[in-house]
Amino acid sequence: MARVVIKCAANGPNLIELDGTVFAAMCRCGATNTKPYCDGTHAKIGFKAEAKEIVVSE
Repeated sequence: MARVVIKCAANGPNLIELDGTVFAAMCRCGATNTKPYCDGTHAKIGFKAEAKEIVVSE
């Protein structure tokens, strides 16, 4: 089975990793113009959030 991990970047997007490779960067600030994907707006608006890691499957 594939290893799927969601890495919540500090002050940035949710990075979806599939077997160690980033598959997608999903917005978590809510201000992106390309929902649900990150377009870097978090840096412009000063979004702040802690880093986390969630293992979905091993």
